[in-house]
Amino acid sequence: MFESLSDNLAKIFDRLKGRGFLSEEDVNVAMREVRIALLEADVALPVVKEFINNVKAKALGQEVIKSVSPSQMVVKIVQDELTVMLGSDNTELSLAVSPPAVIMMVGLQGSGKTTTSAKIALRLKEKQNKKTLLASLDVARPAAQEQLAILATQAGVSSLTIVKGENPVAIAKRAMQTAKLEGFDVLILDTAGRLHIDEALMQELTDIKKIANPVETLLVADSLTGQDAVNVADHFHKKLTITGIVLTRIDGDNRGGAALSMRSVTGCPIKFLGAGEKLSELEEFHPDRIASRILDMGDIVSLVERAAENINHEQAEKLAKRVQKGIFDLNDLADQLKTIRKMGGVGGLMGMLPGMKKIKSQLAESNVDESILIRQEAIISSMTKKERKDAHIINASRRKRIAAGSGTSVQDVNRLLKQYQSMSMMMKKVSKMDKKSFMRSGMGKLFS
Repeated sequence: MFESLSDNLAKIFDRLKGRGFLSEEDVNVAMREVRIALLEADVALPVVKEFINNVKAKALGQEVIKSVSPSQMVVKIVQDELTVMLGSDNTELSLAVSPPAVIMMVGLQGSGKTTTSAKIALRLKEKQNKKTLLASLDVARPAAQEQLAILATQAGVSSLTIVKGENPVAIAKRAMQTAKLEGFDVLILDTAGRLHIDEALMQELTDIKKIANPVETLLVADSLTGQDAVNVADHFHKKLTITGIVLTRIDGDNRGGAALSMRSVTGCPIKFLGAGEKLSELEEFHPDRIASRILDMGDIVSLVERAAENINHEQAEKLAKRVQKGIFDLNDLADQLKTIRKMGGVGGLMGMLPGMKKIKSQLAESNVDESILIRQEAIISSMTKKERKDAHIINASRRKRIAAGSGTSVQDVNRLLKQYQSMSMMMKKVSKMDKKSFMRSGMGKLFS
């Protein structure tokens, strides 16, 4: 997400860097280019106008013109204004009410409401230990209720029993009664959608809202629809007063215009971003972190949080002890590959590190993609236990067998073994360090 905008802004600011002085004309030229970059990213025109006016007013101030590094000051101003445009602070779900707290999910058909409902339920269970009930009020779409029940099972949460022939308002009443009687903390109502907004849909949602009195009314919008998503959000907000937005399919949207326009046009905060079909692929929306990512300044806080969620601390401690003894086999390498994939792969991790745009483009030119990690895991899986523990025994005939078993080539196996040998040599050097040298090298922090 935001990839094209990020690339364009990087080019603009690269041209400003290295100049000891910025004239008013320099700033005007840069702002014209930023304006074009935002419009190409499908940001709403009124939002672009306000953004450019705010940045220009600050960028032409005396503190910028006379600063030691004017270009860096301009970048800082753009970052601050992007954060304001995106909503300044992240807004968590408001669940501080007498249980059950009702969350009502609304949106057009195909926007991802049902999957998002299950994602939020899983997140509440894992991060806040909330007992959550999922209820499908979609009686129009075939098998919609059954789909939510299946997703609830996958998430390990409860779903409301399906009663055929029941209307949405009656389902909402029964769901609330069940949630109260069975002591649920949160009730998520997955409402029906339409291919487009119509009055019948809005009336149905209004009736449900009167009965359920939700503490959160979340609009689920497809980011790929760009400004249409903004228009849909504006319409739903006027009719239902939504409290937050969840943008889905952000992994397929490299422009990000919807996200940049949503807050300014509707006044509603974006609360979550959905990146894929997996129930774990839902992340909180932090405007300041997103602004940093757009400007290639990284997002170290999110990287640390993701690491904390995905790294097994017991395994990390065992690996640290093994490394200090100079032991590192192919089983250890396989564990590291799995952890990298869980954390979003090489591309996902690079997006969170500052100044990685050029390296990412170099990797793209070299045809390095996420499938390499999967292939490498397959190669290691095709080895015997003895081979994984002692790579030295893997001769030419064994390499042919491993390649055939993993569906790869002998060259792929050779590349993996060469990579492993380099890592193994590094681990042996680390094992020879004393404790002070180990910590000073940074390896101590890595394994702590």
